[in-house]
Amino acid sequence: MLRGWQAACLSAVKKHYSQSNKHFFCLATPGAGKTVLAAEVAAYLFETKQIDFVICFSPSSEVANGIRKTFAKRLNCNFDGIIGSVGCSYTYQNMRFFNDDYWKLLKNNRVLVVFDEIHHCAGSSIEDANVWGQDIVKNIQHHAAFTLALTGTPWRSDLLPIALATYSDPDNKIICNYTYSLQQAVNDGVCRNPKIVLIDNEEISVTTTKQETKTYNSLKSLLKDPSISYQDLIKHEAVINYIVAQGVSKLASIRQQNSNAAGLIVASSVEHAEQIVTVLTDLFHQSATIVTYKESDAGERISLFRFSNTQWIVSVGMVSEGTDIPRLQVCCHLSRVKTELYFRQVLGRILRVNSSPNQEAWLFTLAEETLSTFANRIDQELPDTCVLIRNNAIANEYFGTETHKKTSSTRPDSQPIAEIDDLLFSWGLNGSNQLKTEPKEASFLQAFGGFRERVIEAFVIG
Repeated sequence: MLRGWQAACLSAVKKHYSQSNKHFFCLATPGAGKTVLAAEVAAYLFETKQIDFVICFSPSSEVANGIRKTFAKRLNCNFDGIIGSVGCSYTYQNMRFFNDDYWKLLKNNRVLVVFDEIHHCAGSSIEDANVWGQDIVKNIQHHAAFTLALTGTPWRSDLLPIALATYSDPDNKIICNYTYSLQQAVNDGVCRNPKIVLIDNEEISVTTTKQETKTYNSLKSLLKDPSISYQDLIKHEAVINYIVAQGVSKLASIRQQNSNAAGLIVASSVEHAEQIVTVLTDLFHQSATIVTYKESDAGERISLFRFSNTQWIVSVGMVSEGTDIPRLQVCCHLSRVKTELYFRQVLGRILRVNSSPNQEAWLFTLAEETLSTFANRIDQELPDTCVLIRNNAIANEYFGTETHKKTSSTRPDSQPIAEIDDLLFSWGLNGSNQLKTEPKEASFLQAFGGFRERVIEAFVIG
């Protein structure tokens, strides 16, 4: 059975195509179920004998495989592009290997072309298009019988126009044929209520090569120092340990109800990911899988993780958008990428609902200025009821820290909660542990005082 928004969008698609329009642009929040909608559109066009074939494009092989399975199931036939199939699913990278003979398929047949996360493709013309956008403009836009463009994040960091999109004049805002917002998805129970935890620090010491010590009362003020970068910060042992500790504690709490709930950590590099996995396994005794571009079997690892009981998956750009792992409920954002597009894509990985009793979704990240801005925008998109928690006493109620300190219970799937919370306290809540590093640059982080959290809890009653 289709979700309400999918049925409504399908009706809008039918009406749009019946009025001699062949391009449909759908904006639906990450995790809403856009692939199922696309398969229904294809089924409708086949049943009404308006198309002969379907081609799907998406940003990664993992997503392309998921699309292939969904379409094959809904259409009840092969969807692998070989003789006898009704369609195929490719990555955008595959476009570059198609020659003119392949593109004749669109000129000689009635083809529906589906674009998942269309924002990867830029260009309203050959002149302003990126590589993938050029293929759309040249070979698809004017030759496909129909196109269905899908996105959950309808903008690009380079400000180029998205392929197949239209914009209003003069304010230059994207015009969508159908929109399904995060607010609607939360109201409908399609997506989880996100809680975003912005982690700051109130007493940071930096020592220069001249042995001069500077102190800062926030990450924002620290990062104004040109000798300290955000990259330095997310690789710092104290920062990694603290954020991972928060995630581990929250996941342990959720797994009391959802025994197979899992967490995602997005890292900045392969070396960074390996460092984080070591922290997870050696310090917190967690089970973890790592997926990066270096692993030839990364897709298989993701598939195995989807249905396993492993607690954490640590990724470098492999689980950012479109990847469907509903058991993910906790995320630690430690990526060097600080664009709103990527931030929302990462958040989307923990928003997919499933049948488990606990449907919490928690994202932990640093209170860096741009990330804080993105978090507050998401908060503003869910305006009915929102709570901003600014002090440790109330934050402790959310994390259950004081309660956990009084218990010594253990679980077979995690470190004892009391031990985790001891680490939480020693790494910042009481500022008792002064961590030092050897100087590598002109300035280096010498110590962190008390960490503090601001929990942006965006939820809707309706």
